[in-house]
Formats: sequence, C-alpha cells, structure tokens
Amino acid sequence: MDVIKLLETAALLTPEETATGNDLTGRDVWELLAHDEWETALTLLEDVRNARPLPLTSWEQLADAAQQLHLERSTAWCHWRAAETRNGMIRADLTLGARTTPIPGHGVLRPVWDIGNLSPTGDPAVNIAALWLENTRFLEPGDRATARLVPLTPTQWQHVRPGQRITLHEGRPAIATAVVTEVHLPTA
Repeated sequence: MDVIKLLETAALLTPEETATGNDLTGRDVWELLAHDEWETALTLLEDVRNARPLPLTSWEQLADAAQQLHLERSTAWCHWRAAETRNGMIRADLTLGARTTPIPGHGVLRPVWDIGNLSPTGDPAVNIAALWLENTRFLEPGDRATARLVPLTPTQWQHVRPGQRITLHEGRPAIATAVVTEVHLPTA
C-alpha cells in the first residue's frame, strides 16, 4: 500500500487552519495511518464531504488501496466515485414499481431512462445511466431509495434539472419513477 498516495489525497482535505470540528484534515488521516488504522482512514477518505471534491486520480488511488485491503464494497464505491467524476452524477428519489424482484443497488445495473429526449422520428428516446442506491443493497418493489445515476453519455443528460421526473425502463411500461434532486455533470 502506498502511504504517500493516501497522504496526497488527504492533503486535498480541509486545511488545519480553516477546519471546523466536523472537518476531516490531513493530520486526522496521518494519525490513523500512523496507528495502522488503514481501513478507517480509507473509509473516512471515501466519505469526505468537504467543499472541494476529490479529483479523479484520488478516487483511483483510493480504489487501489481498497483493493489491496480486500475491501470489495469500498473498491466498488471508489470506482463508482471515479465514474461520477468523469461522467457526472444525478441524484434522485427512486420508487420501484412494476417489477416482481428487487433491483441490485451497488452499481451493477445499467438501466435505460426516459429523461425527455426524443428520437429522430419524434418518439421517446431512452438513455443509459448506471445506478447506485444509497444505504441499501437492494430495492424491493414498492420501496423508495436515494439513487445515484452515472450517465453513459453525459451530453444527453445536460437538460436534466432538480424536480424533473424521469422513468426507469426494462421495456414497456416503466418499472420505476424518480424525481431528480441534484445534478452534477462534468464541465467541458
């Protein structure tokens, strides 16, 4: 494991002199690593919510560290966050409807979505976005969860805004509806 790379990521955190009681700092990460608390340090870096988002290389380094520690879910989450950095992220309140089985929640599903785009013939077009459910491994029919979507083609999602209703499809009819709560698309 490359401690230097983890510390480089930690250096992007809130500076000591401006940190409040709830901010994670590089010193916090250093203390954990000095006491062989690798998994805790990694978990804190994964969930950091400071003003500056971590760059793509940091997520890739964290994914590598998680893989070396044999932390499958952490590895998947760091790869997911790298994809969000590359392609953007749409967060939505998702309700699963007409389906007989639950849907998996940790990035394995890449469903099609009706987000209001039209085909060249004027019919509704669908767009692909991978799906990650926050705080749950599966979503049962009839249940709700916060979903994070990573668009396959971000330019097709440029018009999506908070408050917009979108639908998840596996054919006709839609199997889920979602109300967009947050949009972060990559800048050019």
